Order: sequence, then structure tokens, then C-alpha cells
Amino acid sequence: MRLDINLASQPYEDARQFWLRWGTALAAAAILTLALVTITVTGWFAARRDHAKIADLRAEIAQRDRTRQRAEEFLNRPENRATRDQSQFLNELIARKSLSWTHVLEDLERVMPARVHLVSIHPELDEDNQLTLKMVVAGDSRERAIELARRMEDSRRFTQTYIETEHSAPVGSGDAVQFDINGVYVPDTAPAPAPKTETTKRSKP
Repeated sequence: MRLDINLASQPYEDARQFWLRWGTALAAAAILTLALVTITVTGWFAARRDHAKIADLRAEIAQRDRTRQRAEEFLNRPENRATRDQSQFLNELIARKSLSWTHVLEDLERVMPARVHLVSIHPELDEDNQLTLKMVVAGDSRERAIELARRMEDSRRFTQTYIETEHSAPVGSGDAVQFDINGVYVPDTAPAPAPKTETTKRSKP
């Protein structure tokens, strides 16, 4: 009969199998920890860059707000209100695209009587957002100005026409009187009619 007796003070362990098993787990944990640390550090630096960009944008917005406020304060001064109002008016006209100086002058030319001419014209928007033309015209008689106001009122392009003031023309201008005439201009927004084609019939010989 054979007996196997272990005389070692410590029980036998397979060290190679132990380190192979737990070493693999430890390496995986280290790789995972390194990846998490890398992601955390990268996110921290990205957050710092984002915060810096946001701070720069906020500073730029604040600077533009201060510039706009100074510009508004400058335009709101009494001596600059006329320029401000004119700029707003022109911007509104550009946005509406409703004013064509060529059409305005053509419409005035159609109703302008003989021996009367336009000296100056100034557009304005009234409370009803209508385009009012303030004109200075000159001629050789008062009857011509009255005729112009009547023609403008009868036209489809002008309404609410009236003579505001009448005064003598400047010496040397060649005119007898000048008139301040106001009227609302109605731009033509309807599409232009299609041209008609004419057919010519030829008679047979």
C-alpha cells in the first residue's frame, strides 16, 4: 500500500495559471481606466475651449450692443433726427420696393401742364403708411398750379392732392410764382398687360 504525503509547509498553487487569469483582468482594467482618463481629460479641454469661445462671443455681442446704443443716441439728438428719419424712410422704401423714381417722374410728366415745372420733390410716409410727395413747382400763373392739382387728383397715380402754400418765385428764376403741392402717390402694383399681337390679313390677288 502506497501513501502520498505532502511535506510542504504551504499548499501547492499553480502560479502561472493565477497570473495568467488575474493578470489579464488587471490589464483590461488598466486599459479601461486609461481610456476613461483620456476621455475625461479630452472633454475637460474641449469644455474649456467652448467656454472661451462663448466668452468671446458674449464680449463681441456686448461690444456691438454698445456700438448700436451709441449710434442710436447719436441719431436721437435733435440735430440728427432729420437724418435718422430720412434713413428709416429710405430703408422702408427699399424693403417695400414700392418706389420707382422713374415711374414717379413719368406720372408727373403726364399731368404737368405747359409752362409749369418741378423744382423739388420730397417723399414721406404718413400715419397710414402711404407715400406722400411734397413738391415745389413753379410756373407763370396761379391757374397753372390749380390745373396741376386738378390733373393729379383726376389721375390714378395721385390722390388727396392740395396746394399748401403759394409765394413769389425767386428773382431771376424766370418764373412768376411757386407752389408747395402735396399729394399721395399710388404706385402701380398691377402686372403689365400682355402685348397684343396684330395679324394682318392679306387679300388674295
